Amino acid sequence: MRLFTTGELTSLEVKAIRELLDVAFAPDEDERFTEDDWQRAIGGMHFVLDVDGAVAAHASVVARVLHVRGAPLRTGYVEAVATAPSRQRRGLGTSVMRNVGKYISERFELGALGTGSHGFYERLGWVAWAGPSSVRIPDGERRTPDDDPLPHGATHAILAPTRHHRTDQLRLASGRRLVGGSRE
Repeated sequence: MRLFTTGELTSLEVKAIRELLDVAFAPDEDERFTEDDWQRAIGGMHFVLDVDGAVAAHASVVARVLHVRGAPLRTGYVEAVATAPSRQRRGLGTSVMRNVGKYISERFELGALGTGSHGFYERLGWVAWAGPSSVRIPDGERRTPDDDPLPHGATHAILAPTRHHRTDQLRLASGRRLVGGSRE
């Protein structure tokens, strides 16, 4: 497992990660990994797992602020999680996400991500949020997911409260609705 800030990645490493993401996400127009997806994944820490000298799995954690019940929480938002299709179901993604979870719990009040693969994350201790959601925009807030669905067919965001979270502000539930609070 190698960790890099976005600025520490070489052009060859970026190319290898992007190739992994392109292959891991379906070539179907609705599922493909776009430049916008990449832009959301940069600016934080990249977790890169190599096997036989090639990038086999990746995730990034970008600092964001989620507002829960009006309170801002410093959040490690997980983006660009992928494992090479030929290497899936071998524990590589689990290894990456365990490292991601440890990193988040040591540095943030909360961890969050959007996914359509709830079972994978739930077995690693991530919990579905059942509260309302909105996105901060210049004119105020816009409710989600109706106005701003998650990419790649994901329908829910999952939260993992860290040891720093404030339980009185979080209403975690087993329901599979979008995350509560605002994303910045």
